[in-house]
Amino acid sequence: MPFEWPDNRLIDLFEIEHPIILAPMAGAMDAALAAEVSAAGGLGSLPCAMLTPAQLRDQFAQIRDKTEKPVNVNFFCHVAPVPNNAELGIDPRAPVPTSNRAPFDAAFCEVIEELKPQVVSFHFGLPADELMRRVKAAGCRVISSATTTAEAIWLERHGVDAVIAQGFEAGGHRGMFLTDNIAAQIGTFALVPQIVDNVRVPVIAAGGIGDARGIAAAFALGACGVQIGTAYLHCPEAKIAAPHRAAMQSAGDDATAITNLMTGRPARGFINRIMREVGPISDVVPEFPLAAGALAPLRTKAEAAGSGAFSPMWSGQAAALGREMGAAELTKGLAAEAQDQLRRLAMLS
Repeated sequence: MPFEWPDNRLIDLFEIEHPIILAPMAGAMDAALAAEVSAAGGLGSLPCAMLTPAQLRDQFAQIRDKTEKPVNVNFFCHVAPVPNNAELGIDPRAPVPTSNRAPFDAAFCEVIEELKPQVVSFHFGLPADELMRRVKAAGCRVISSATTTAEAIWLERHGVDAVIAQGFEAGGHRGMFLTDNIAAQIGTFALVPQIVDNVRVPVIAAGGIGDARGIAAAFALGACGVQIGTAYLHCPEAKIAAPHRAAMQSAGDDATAITNLMTGRPARGFINRIMREVGPISDVVPEFPLAAGALAPLRTKAEAAGSGAFSPMWSGQAAALGREMGAAELTKGLAAEAQDQLRRLAMLS
């Protein structure tokens, strides 16, 4: 008899087999990883913050060459900074640090209307109302990250179909958009049930979920599914550099920290030289995403020498729970092991 998850709303909403979403990890993965997860019955995610519209079309086509199953396409929703050399009398022709992290705009929206992915997810809130309306009109389900209950309520009021409850343990950028108080960010165990109690849409737990125990715990807290990123960085399909992979293999529970040095926004990654010497948080970093451009010369030289001293090596706090295996095998294994965990818990109740 097929296993019945405690809450099937997310499975039904996305028309997937397993309530497991691959976290979109820009710069660390591409279509290959997303396609494997979708083909295995989870929801693969394609991060597009560092792609052009043409590259998005190409990456999406690569996924479709592998599978026709549902896929999520992810975008950032930040406001692009406007360089202002004139304020301090700087030569307007002087070079300004650049970064290729672009927010969702009309050009990307046209591609979404063309490709019609089953799910579109956003980070740092939601796009402008008109763009949001067009995405929904294309038939896409929309989800976004909340780091507080207030953000979750805001997202629901603005039309999302599900909310990702991003706990403080999560790797990569914090999705915070109604607050900039990093010190008050909330852990997954405290955040998920409070969001569940305050919204009607399905809630997806994210942050520190590295194995079947975390998935079972997420359902116990009221979530309908999980979003997992760091565990998939152990997979051969992940596109991470050798220093990043080495850090994953030797990670302990205290190997990461929240930093704004890499891009200008708070994000969790492995502690490296620049984080140790400058301190993980600085109040003088360039505005997001320009900090990445400011670090680029150091990063390029260090990476050429095989060092991650100045690189953003994103990871959550549960990296040590990961296993080296293919993404499809991991997806199916996590689902089966979580089902066993939930069966045992049901027998005890």
